[in-house]
Amino acid sequence: MRRVKSCGVLLFRRQPELSFLLMKHSHRFDLPKGHVEAGETELECALRETWEETGIPTDRVSLDPAFRFEETYFPVEPRFGTERVEKTLVIFLGWVEGSEPIRVTEHQGHEWRLWRPPHKIQKYTLNPLLSLVEAHFAKATP
Repeated sequence: MRRVKSCGVLLFRRQPELSFLLMKHSHRFDLPKGHVEAGETELECALRETWEETGIPTDRVSLDPAFRFEETYFPVEPRFGTERVEKTLVIFLGWVEGSEPIRVTEHQGHEWRLWRPPHKIQKYTLNPLLSLVEAHFAKATP
């Protein structure tokens, strides 16, 4: 079975209100993410994909070194026909300051979703990721 890895960043902003970035597809929401290229680290991939899909320069993203989400699942990967693959998804937590403009390149749009947990956006990946972020924030706030 082929193995593939995809990495991305869950981006938050504090202003005008605490919110996180979702990318819009025709039938679902997603995060800026993509496949690791040869010789690239997970973090390099995540930041490159964030820049490519949002236009936010990597030097405008501050990463939380204490957070890393990983999930493995077995989807059919279109670039391999009908073949199922073992796909590992790695998501980092990042912050952008101010109102960084979003330049959508691979999606139909974007949305800054207010941080009002619990979130029920997508049963797989997004909901578990956001639950872990909620717990992470709770640990960081005395």
